[in-house]
Order: sequence, then structure tokens, then C-alpha cells
Amino acid sequence: MTETALILIDVQRGFDEPVWGPRNNPGAEANIKALLDAWQERRLPVVLVHHDSTGPTSALRPGQPGNDFKPELDGARPDLVFGKRVNSAFIGDVDLDAWLRKRGITSIVLAGIQTNFCCETTARMGGNLGYDVTFALDATFTFDLEGPDGTVLTADELSRATATNLHGGGFATVQSTKDVLAGLS
Repeated sequence: MTETALILIDVQRGFDEPVWGPRNNPGAEANIKALLDAWQERRLPVVLVHHDSTGPTSALRPGQPGNDFKPELDGARPDLVFGKRVNSAFIGDVDLDAWLRKRGITSIVLAGIQTNFCCETTARMGGNLGYDVTFALDATFTFDLEGPDGTVLTADELSRATATNLHGGGFATVQSTKDVLAGLS
């Protein structure tokens, strides 16, 4: 059986800043921690990705406290840590696809921030690259977002849209943390 890598995307302190607006899923961090703990207990591969913003005022810029990982990742023993400046973890400071393939990893579980941006983009690319992608929806969160016509979609609506996109498009299997963990037993 091939190992499944856990990829935690942009679980950074900068997303606690009020500038982002209303968020959903206040339990996301606890679910991220539960996934991390389960992977580490089983000595399965863990990848931590951080967003290194190039925006001059972004809290996610390297060297800023907001670029640091959230406390839920304290004590993590990742197999790989790297930064990225775009939405996909497959386009970063490390060639994630090559790293996974070198280790024979064909199955990945994704969690992190934001559901509809970096997490969804990574899931879509992973699916396109042929990985068996599981998206732990309740181990992600996002923020309300205004569209081009001024209509605001809530974070919950955006999360449901991501789940629908990934499921309907065949990019990933969307599961709860509980179901992901049950599959490890």
C-alpha cells in the first residue's frame, strides 16, 4: 500500500488578522491538528507549505510574524517545508510533484487556508497531475468574498462551492476529518 502524504497549506498566523473579514469553520484548526497528530503517530509523510506574499503590506510576507505557522503546527515534524508565492502548492520553492513521485507517493490529503484559493487550487492541480486527492473540507476555512457585481458570498457558501467544484469536477474526494481519520485505521 502506498503512503498518503498530508499537505497542510498556509496554516499561518497572518490569517488571524481582522483585515480578512468574517470567516467560517471555527473548528478548522482543531481538525488540522487532529490530522497532523494522526499522520505523525503513524510516521506518514507530512508537508507544510507557507504563503510568502510579495505584497508590501501583507501580514504573510516573509520576516513578518504573520508568516509564521499557527500554534496548531507547533511540534510538527514535517518531511518537507517550503514556501510559495502563488495559489498552488505545486508551484513553489520546491517541486512538490517531483518530491512526491520520488517517494512513490500517489495519494495526498489536503487541509489548510483558504478553502477556495490555495487549498482548492492545489487539489485541482493534484487531480490533474494524477494524484488520488482527498480534501478534508472541515480542516479548511475561508472568508466572505465580494464578487465583480458587488454580491458578497459568505465563507460557508464559498466552502460549499469548493466542495461542489472538486467533487463534480472529479478533482478530489471531499471528506470530513472524521472520515479521513477513519480511513487510516
